[in-house]
Amino acid sequence: MKKLSSRIFSGIVFAFLYAPIAIVIIFSFNSSRRNIVFENFTFHWYKEMIGNDALLESFANTVIVASFSTLLAVIIGTLAAVAMFRYKFKGKGVIDALLYIPVVIPEVVLGISLLSIFAISNIPLGRISLIIAHTTFSIPFVVFTVRARLSGYDRAIEEAAMDLGANRFQVLTGITIPIILPGIISGAALAFTLSIDDFIISFFTTGVSSITFPLKIMESVRSGIRPDVYALSSIIMLITFIIVIISQAGSYRSSKKKK
Repeated sequence: MKKLSSRIFSGIVFAFLYAPIAIVIIFSFNSSRRNIVFENFTFHWYKEMIGNDALLESFANTVIVASFSTLLAVIIGTLAAVAMFRYKFKGKGVIDALLYIPVVIPEVVLGISLLSIFAISNIPLGRISLIIAHTTFSIPFVVFTVRARLSGYDRAIEEAAMDLGANRFQVLTGITIPIILPGIISGAALAFTLSIDDFIISFFTTGVSSITFPLKIMESVRSGIRPDVYALSSIIMLITFIIVIISQAGSYRSSKKKK
């Protein structure tokens, strides 16, 4: 009885999580422009999506901003995490506490703050301002994931390498980074996902020529979301699903080899 109830509960939870995704995919094949009732099966909206330059440009902007902001966040966040793990200095506790502010602060406040900084600094709103803004709120997430990986790190490995003649740069690139690489990859994946998904901060820090995919969807909500948006969303979900399967397969193989 307990097993049956747990299965029913699990089924309800999964249905609640994945039913909206399934509806988006189903209605991307709907022949009707008004996605209220499913009429007939068609690939028409996928063809329309290919010809919708504004939609594809917004998605390209999203990918470009997410890629560059993730790269910068990973570099800065990894170096910051390693430095805070290795060294003790005055104000370390304050800096550690300040890292939580971009995470817990409402995104509206962060977006307005960044907009004010760009206005004072005469930085034009566009792709550059978006990359700076996304890098700002992504850095703490990279720091947290890398520091979690460093929590069980043995400094004796570095000391042994330096005793054998390695310099600090060789220790960093040959020992430290390979050991904490899973944390770096996790932080990069988290930063990239947050950047792809962000709407509020992008709303305050973007320009007319650098509209992202979430902003484009929000624009179309007022007049009704076009089915070609569903088509592009379905392709994004398919790519994500394939990446998850590949990563899980790789994890399964590595765990099997260890056994």
